[in-house]
Amino acid sequence: MLAKTFVAVTLAVTLSGCVVAVGGKHKFDDASESDSKSNWQKTQRYNQEQVNKFELDMSIDTIRSLMGAPDFSESFDQNGTAVQVLFYRTHHIKSDGKTTKDECTPVIFKQNKLVGWGDKAYQYL
Repeated sequence: MLAKTFVAVTLAVTLSGCVVAVGGKHKFDDASESDSKSNWQKTQRYNQEQVNKFELDMSIDTIRSLMGAPDFSESFDQNGTAVQVLFYRTHHIKSDGKTTKDECTPVIFKQNKLVGWGDKAYQYL
């Protein structure tokens, strides 16, 4: 009986430090942390390839299915027209471990239809 109690107490103390992590997973998260540089490079390359497939009038749902969740987004009303801008990382500027809008390609939708992408299209808003 004393041996069973000792084993139970030992297991309880040993296992009390266990942590379970639950969360979303990105398509490139299989690599180790030391590969984080290659992860953002893979994401950028993938996003660049997908942007090259864009065609005007594509739906926002089609773009989201191609690209996944955007890094940033904006939404506003422009003269009675709903405008949404999704930003996807496509080019590297600074090695600081953070994605910023200037490292992203803006993808512009009006009434849920693709009307343009890139910095020039964003400036015309």
